[in-house]
Amino acid sequence: MSTSPQYDEILNRFERLSTADQLQLLEDLVALMRRQIMDHPPRTRHSIMELRGLGKEIWEGIDAQEYVNQERASWNG
Repeated sequence: MSTSPQYDEILNRFERLSTADQLQLLEDLVALMRRQIMDHPPRTRHSIMELRGLGKEIWEGIDAQEYVNQERASWNG
């Protein structure tokens, strides 16, 4: 599963390390990746359209114009 000559070289060097050094290197790589992820978490792009219909059950059975009229009337005391 090589992706580049550099990857192959690193894998080859890794295989020549002792088991203890391999484990230490893996731990160090995981710690490095965790820091990178925490410093720059992946951003998921969202669309405002994902909110469509959210909370619609709250307004079920309520006439929109009547609601607006009641709200406006409450402003005047």
